[in-house]
Amino acid sequence: MQNALASGVVPQISLIMGPCAGGAVYSPAMTDFTFMVKETSYMFVTGPDVVKTVTSEEVTAEELGGAETHTTISSVADGSFNNDIEALNVLRKFLSFLPSSNEYKYIKRKTDDPKKRISLALDTLIPENPNLPYDMKELIVSIADEYDFFELQENFAKNILIGFIRLDGQTIGVVANQPMVLAGCLDNDSSRKAARFVRFCDAFNIPILTLVDVPGFMPGTAQEYGGIIKHGAKLLFAYAEATTPKVTLITRKAYGGAYDVMSSKHLRGDANYAWPTAEIAVMGAKGATEIIHRNDLGNEKKIAKHAADYEARFANPFVAAERGFIDEVIPVSYTHLTLPTNREV
Repeated sequence: MQNALASGVVPQISLIMGPCAGGAVYSPAMTDFTFMVKETSYMFVTGPDVVKTVTSEEVTAEELGGAETHTTISSVADGSFNNDIEALNVLRKFLSFLPSSNEYKYIKRKTDDPKKRISLALDTLIPENPNLPYDMKELIVSIADEYDFFELQENFAKNILIGFIRLDGQTIGVVANQPMVLAGCLDNDSSRKAARFVRFCDAFNIPILTLVDVPGFMPGTAQEYGGIIKHGAKLLFAYAEATTPKVTLITRKAYGGAYDVMSSKHLRGDANYAWPTAEIAVMGAKGATEIIHRNDLGNEKKIAKHAADYEARFANPFVAAERGFIDEVIPVSYTHLTLPTNREV
């Protein structure tokens, strides 16, 4: 009852440092973040003995509800630690990112990191080949104060990144597609993961920075049967409903419905930026060309010409900027200078 009443009023964190079973697991499940200690903590509603009796399935307590299970498969836990001391030390740092209650307008601390910083290394982050991946964490770390990124649910739904950084000393929630995993596509797990995080940030007035490189939603029967329509809608709803400042940066691909749900202007994004490498369209130039000009399939020169024409007319940030969907196309190395802080949006 108390967990429910405190939800959205004060941040709630659970640290599981031993056994937690039966009805007791529902208290940490109702908190905002749950962390575990490897090999010494576990969580489950029914233990291994009951499981064996009812289903004849043999499983250990660690396999059923250990830290690895809950950080990689179930997503019940947001992180795990090697021992109790590490857990307490890291959570002290984690608490510094969070407000004491929802009455705080924003959280800021002093930093010696220069606000006006140019990151020339970002100019080579995006590969020339649009089909090659890159690590979005490099961008997050590059723009963060003191290059510090506190990532949550690192080992679950790795195709999307969530966590906290600081910009000019202010806590910022980050949601970012990860091209290194599934090309950054959204699926059931990543949609739920991001939606819950967006709702937390909104409840506690934490501005949200969304970094977009998403070619679409993951296709296939597994996703459709798993309810990707509803799970994708959760992310859309979370962004649309959020009233905390929302800043979006499109780095490369932003296609179709996945572009919409990643804090686009259509979902009341306050400031939407794009790098010159951004491609904002219904789908990629090659795929669109093969549909529109299917009669020319087999003629590589014509298809290449049509694709180039499509990119020039549709799949670039300047066209989106002309139509008001992008506020500004910014130089890559000046990203840190451009992103607003201190609720400037």
